[in-house]
Amino acid sequence: MKKGDFIRINYIGRLESGEIFDITDEDAAKKEKVYNDKMKYGPLPVVVGANFLIPGLDKAIEGMNVGDIKDITILPEDAFGQRDPKLVKTVNASVFRDNKTSPQQGMIVNFSGMKGRIQSVSGGRVRIDFNNPLSGKTLLYHIEIIEKIEGSEKKIESVLEFFGVKDTSIKINDNEAEISARIPDKMKEAISDIITSNVEGIAKIKFSETFEKK
Repeated sequence: MKKGDFIRINYIGRLESGEIFDITDEDAAKKEKVYNDKMKYGPLPVVVGANFLIPGLDKAIEGMNVGDIKDITILPEDAFGQRDPKLVKTVNASVFRDNKTSPQQGMIVNFSGMKGRIQSVSGGRVRIDFNNPLSGKTLLYHIEIIEKIEGSEKKIESVLEFFGVKDTSIKINDNEAEISARIPDKMKEAISDIITSNVEGIAKIKFSETFEKK
């Protein structure tokens, strides 16, 4: 595989303790006894070298072929980075009362788009860690290349699938791709950039939506 290739991969991500934090294959999840019926399983569509994955995983995929299986160790600097003490904040509990929320240890909170986990609640003060839970950790991946995605329409479909967009219709006319689907406005620019940068021959993206009488 090389940068710009569209592929599907399966992987199991573990901490050094052996704990699984991410898994794509349903059968493997059941075998490892971490299956969650609320999760969607299946090979993940990615574009190699396009920041779909953490840097260490992206690097490992380059040079692999369809059907290859590899076990890799990824250090924090090529994963989610080192922990930053400055991202651990203490706020007044009144902030939560004003929002009619009772802060509890372990609770996930969102402050201006930043997600954090409450570490402690004491004396009217709430300590929140805004570091990624995997920051500072060495990660172990078992990865398999399932397939290489070919064709402009299939590649565009895979990008939409990665973003969780369903019920799509794609029409390609010369260098323009028209995508009919319900997509949040904040996603459209990112999707357009990925497609025009990585799908050969596509320079324009047109989004359209169809609404029917209920």
